[in-house]
Amino acid sequence: MTITATGTVSWNTEALDEILSNDEGRPVLFTNARILTLDPLIGAMVGADILFVGPLIVGVGPGIVTAAGDDDAIVVDSTGMTIVPAVMDTVALAGGRSHRSEYVATLAPGNTTDFLVVPDELADDVPGAVATLLTRPEQVRALVAAGRPVLWAGADVPGRAAAPETGIPAPEDMTGSPRVGVWIDRNDFLHQELTADGRYDETRGGRPHAYQGRYWIDGDRIDYLDDLGFWAYGEFRGDELHHAGYVMKLG
Repeated sequence: MTITATGTVSWNTEALDEILSNDEGRPVLFTNARILTLDPLIGAMVGADILFVGPLIVGVGPGIVTAAGDDDAIVVDSTGMTIVPAVMDTVALAGGRSHRSEYVATLAPGNTTDFLVVPDELADDVPGAVATLLTRPEQVRALVAAGRPVLWAGADVPGRAAAPETGIPAPEDMTGSPRVGVWIDRNDFLHQELTADGRYDETRGGRPHAYQGRYWIDGDRIDYLDDLGFWAYGEFRGDELHHAGYVMKLG
């Protein structure tokens, strides 16, 4: 590890290059770390490894590194580092989850590869590690989201995904979209019209213009901003639109 002129650290630069150029699905292994999984079954481990392939964690625990050569894994030496979930489940930390299956964002096999790597001395616990990210980002060794580095050695990773711009976007021109039209629920109670100018107009129980406002579609998600000021959302699933407990199809 070396200190750069900007005060950040140089850390596993060759491994980062390999990860960024990894187009063949090679596994990635962060090894010899203290890992706070927040999973009630797995718990915390010292001198442990976390193995992931793309967006999914496939292994956590000591000794995984012994198979790294067999699997052609990209190895990231994390000696002296603590790895914690990048998304903090405050309800779980407060003891508010009664079943392991209810825990959110734990570092358990099968979960999404979202984690944070910081020096041991800056991560007494998960909140402390997250505080390091927020107050001393230059000390962060790695922030990984869905298997792709976002921060590395205290700096933005080249080619990282751009964050959405803040603020309410202008309505999109939805002319020609197959999702424009009147969506009707199974009981013929809710009629939701999506128009090409990015507006919606709901009829509920025969009451016209019950709710009106703007909408935006991103993939299969639709966000609504009502003229009254509240936000809502829905999800397109095949030929159905699911919204607030209603299941609708184009009329």
